[in-house]
Amino acid sequence: MNMKNHFVYILKLRVSGTMSNAPVILTLDTDMYSNDPQTPLRVLCYLLDPAMDPKLGYIQFPQIFHGINENDIYGGQLKLEFQIEASGMDGLVGSTYTGTGCFFRRGVFFGGPLETPELNQDHLVNKSINSKEVLAMAHHVADCNFEKQTKWGTEIGFRYGTLVEDFYTDYLLKCKGWKSIFCNPKRPAFLGNSPINLHSTLNQLMRWSVGLLEVAFCRYSPITFGVKSINPLTGLCYAHYAFWPIWSIPITIYAFVPQIALLNCASIFPKASDPWFLLYIFLFLGAYGQECLEFMLAGETIQRWWNNQRMWTIRGLSSFIFGLVECLLKFIGISTFGFNVTSKVIEEEQRKRYNQGIFEFGVPSPLFLPMTTAAVINLVSFLWGIVQVFKQRELEGLFTQMLLAGFAIVNCWPLYEAMVLRTDEGKMPVKITLISITLAWALYLVSSIAF
Repeated sequence: MNMKNHFVYILKLRVSGTMSNAPVILTLDTDMYSNDPQTPLRVLCYLLDPAMDPKLGYIQFPQIFHGINENDIYGGQLKLEFQIEASGMDGLVGSTYTGTGCFFRRGVFFGGPLETPELNQDHLVNKSINSKEVLAMAHHVADCNFEKQTKWGTEIGFRYGTLVEDFYTDYLLKCKGWKSIFCNPKRPAFLGNSPINLHSTLNQLMRWSVGLLEVAFCRYSPITFGVKSINPLTGLCYAHYAFWPIWSIPITIYAFVPQIALLNCASIFPKASDPWFLLYIFLFLGAYGQECLEFMLAGETIQRWWNNQRMWTIRGLSSFIFGLVECLLKFIGISTFGFNVTSKVIEEEQRKRYNQGIFEFGVPSPLFLPMTTAAVINLVSFLWGIVQVFKQRELEGLFTQMLLAGFAIVNCWPLYEAMVLRTDEGKMPVKITLISITLAWALYLVSSIAF
């Protein structure tokens, strides 16, 4: 959800309160539509059940997208976040609110009696919505100045102060004791659209990264306020999402440091014969194996899991990095500028390549620079490592670094293809390729001094 959608939700919440004041509210993105007419009945089964917890505030359905290509090359379904992890959080106080596909009790947005009687949650609307009184009140509450000197945005309605106001609102509602239920029927309740080019995907994730960090470092940080107000385990779950962009730091380190050390023939990991080497292999295989198993149990293919883990690395070397930097600049009062480079490629051509499973670059965006630089560094270091093995007949000391570089090369194949082999409009711009090679060379020169 973006700020424009957030403002629309606020207006609808207030305006609907004067016109109907229905006890249940559905929030839905403009690009999503209902896919199952039985969905309201499912929701009412929860909300009207007298045995249900009175603090049950909302029913969240997963975000599911149509038009995703066979292998979901951009990880657009966000299967891990929107479905697998959501099911886990459902066992605590409920999954997070994702900004769409959610039915709320109107009462969760009101902390008590309001200064405007017509907006109180127990107010009954007994006049036609076309009456002058109702229309006049609707215009009054929709006015931009209505919420000045009120608690709207802080204690009432959707909460302000971040680009991920859906996550922030959900988190503060959970801190007040409200609970949610994650409902994931076999037939998707709602379907929406997902970006079909990499730049749009990364731009969206960069906005989320900035917003999540705004929540992470606000006065209600999940790591401090959250673990006390909800419970430690749920607070840590919200902290996991809020500090999501911090993953850019270890991802960047593993994408560059071992490979640069390999170029300088320096070993920084235990040898293959060292018992500590087994720990590295166990952690590597354990983490990837667990995620693969979760995907398989969720009905996904190994190819989709592979593309999802590739996109995790790409996010860490693009959206997370730029989101982290932008957030730091905002905290110290420096204006920031987004990278809204417009693609001039005809959408039909993009759709055709997307359906074929081909990555779409096409624009000279700074978001592509870290990942292409890492792709160059990993390829050169791996080839150099092979040369050293043949020269010195010694692989044991450099095995782990070559393993990391080789794993990165396999993941970076779409980048190499886009930089060298492709001629279509969606290839990597030559400008980005040349800058990346220059940056990789500069990193090597600087590292040769350090080593």
